[in-house]
Amino acid sequence: MNVRLAYGKTGLEVEVPERADVIEPRFEPGADNQLAAVRAALRNPIGTQPLQFLVESSDRVGIIFSDITRATPYEVLLPAIFAEMPHVRPENITLYNATGTHRRNSQRELEQILGPGIVGRYRIVQNDCEDDASHRYVGTTSGGNAIELLSDFLDCDVKILTGFIEPHFFAGFSGGGKAVMPGLAGLGTVQANHSAQYMDHPMARWGITRGNPLWEDVREAASFAAPLFLVNVALNRNQQITAAFAGDYVEAHAVGCEYVKAHAMVRVHAPYDIVVTSNSGHPLDLNMYQAVKGMSVASQIVKPGGHIIIAADCWDGIPAHGKYGQLLSEASSVDELLERIRTPGFVMQDQWQAQIHALICKSATVHFYSENLTNQQIKDSFMRPCTDIAGRVREISHDLADHCRTCVLPEGPQTIAYV
Repeated sequence: MNVRLAYGKTGLEVEVPERADVIEPRFEPGADNQLAAVRAALRNPIGTQPLQFLVESSDRVGIIFSDITRATPYEVLLPAIFAEMPHVRPENITLYNATGTHRRNSQRELEQILGPGIVGRYRIVQNDCEDDASHRYVGTTSGGNAIELLSDFLDCDVKILTGFIEPHFFAGFSGGGKAVMPGLAGLGTVQANHSAQYMDHPMARWGITRGNPLWEDVREAASFAAPLFLVNVALNRNQQITAAFAGDYVEAHAVGCEYVKAHAMVRVHAPYDIVVTSNSGHPLDLNMYQAVKGMSVASQIVKPGGHIIIAADCWDGIPAHGKYGQLLSEASSVDELLERIRTPGFVMQDQWQAQIHALICKSATVHFYSENLTNQQIKDSFMRPCTDIAGRVREISHDLADHCRTCVLPEGPQTIAYV
């Protein structure tokens, strides 16, 4: 049978065995009126007063928005937010790009995210995690993380967090306080939150927030920037808003997580020999760094020593920025890479992504399909290049004979399967 994988902007048709299990999130139609859905959430918030009653005309308002790696529908969110505070002049509003440790977004990318009208009208500040002078210390979490956040944002009178909620491979779910940390945090703060110890913790995984030490650190770090007002949405495969959640950044996010969990998490009865996955298509599959998420969700349901086949566009390469590619290229094996990362005192940007990458490659054979990466780049990352997904499935199935079990996750990390 043919299955369409979410790949780049166009998708990718692949042939898989008729008996393969195809697992997708439960499809929820987009709200009939996307703008009305967000407005309704803003006017009936969870755990706090409506936004319109929290903002004075003289207030300096800060709104955090997601970077180019996320598909947050700002053409809907921002007009809805602005409509709730018509008494605030545009010059009193600043938009903060929550890049975390990612690169700054180009002017063209900002226009893609926000729209050219927004970019030309409002002040925009992009987080640079390595610019120590732009961050200031606000407190230390229970886990011992010294929290440094973007000073410009901290100086705002009203702070609004935006984004969309989806399962996350080590923070449980995206959205919520992640807009603040790692979104607007300094590099040292992010590195402490993404430590090797936290990455190895059994609760730092898909769909878990309470008891997840990494998420608890995020929540506490965000509290140092309080008061915060949350505007998060849930999206379907067509990137349409299915539900909106607004209000207290902890309470509203918890409600949103339960909603998303009910639609995105699927139980399977036994692990598979082969799991074919994607990285949810554009914009999330822009590079190999992000594609670790698609690999991770497949690793939840593949047999030890089994096979993961992932398709990711990777128009942004490994990428060239950050230290993820360097960490991979400097190691001769996954064991050497893990030993280096776990060495007491070792700290390096992107070590968290390299650590999860290595753990996956240690537990399964990963086959990588991309039209924008070279075979050597894939081999140097401890994976096998794949130019024909259907052919690779047939090859593995033939070797394993009749008992081979295959699963396909067409939308990658939008579907969190678990045994």
